[in-house]
Amino acid sequence: MTLQQLEYIVAVDEHRHFVRAAESCGVTQSTLSSLIQKLETELDVAIFDRSCHPIEPTALGKEIIAQARVVLYNASQMEELVSTHKDLSVGNISLGVASTIAPFILPRLFSYMKKNHPDVVLHVEEARVETLKAKLQRAELDVAILAMPVADDNLLEIPIFQERYLAYVSPQSELFKESEIDTQHLRADEIWVLGESYCPNVEQFPFCVRDISSVSIYAAGSIETLMRIVDENGGYTIIPELQLPLMSNAERENVRVLHNPVPGREVAFVIRRDFVRQRMLNILADAIKSIIPDEMINERIKKFAIKL
Repeated sequence: MTLQQLEYIVAVDEHRHFVRAAESCGVTQSTLSSLIQKLETELDVAIFDRSCHPIEPTALGKEIIAQARVVLYNASQMEELVSTHKDLSVGNISLGVASTIAPFILPRLFSYMKKNHPDVVLHVEEARVETLKAKLQRAELDVAILAMPVADDNLLEIPIFQERYLAYVSPQSELFKESEIDTQHLRADEIWVLGESYCPNVEQFPFCVRDISSVSIYAAGSIETLMRIVDENGGYTIIPELQLPLMSNAERENVRVLHNPVPGREVAFVIRRDFVRQRMLNILADAIKSIIPDEMINERIKKFAIKL
């Protein structure tokens, strides 16, 4: 069994086509097929069901491919240790960003990386939290940027910044008359929320523990769309502080500060516990520090480099 064979079965799983998988690996289809067949013979199992169109892994094949991804991930970690020791290029970065965080980070992240690390190839996926956690567990991502806590013992969280939640309120709502809103007075029957999580934090928003049958839930992940819904339908929604710089002056008139308590979220790099690409994390940390206001950056990240 070789790493090359493992790369080939992962490629076929991703493309569900032998020819396209071979092209992605830079080999001929016959070479790829031959080495996969040798692996199947060695293991005495069928990894793929070739009668399906497109081709699919067998039940046992899915487990083998999942393990292959972890083996390949750990092999790349070994290469990273050598590269770091020799001060070589960090190579590719596979980054996942939660949909509710991506709009505030990604535009300037791409700009920062292009200017300061043009040799780094950045692969970014914006998705829902559960999707990104699953991809981390399968070693399909190097790191994800998610709100804490992720509640997974197999993943490690490194806090990078924290921000307040604010209310975006329709002028039709009674809450609009208040300059600051007591969090305890927020009502569930007026709120529009993301499907990602109808309650940003149960402890911070009392209505989360009440009957939410009347709450309108928007299943996508766009805060901008939630704001437009409030404009058209009334009520209010909860927005992160980083939304403010993206808003017009007219939109900011609808923003209200929350207190008692002041709600917020802490955002972190999330990695597998066997992750070793320390240099890559510090490149990303420097990028975040150039994007997020200094007062929001985690104090430890401000003062120290990340050490794994």
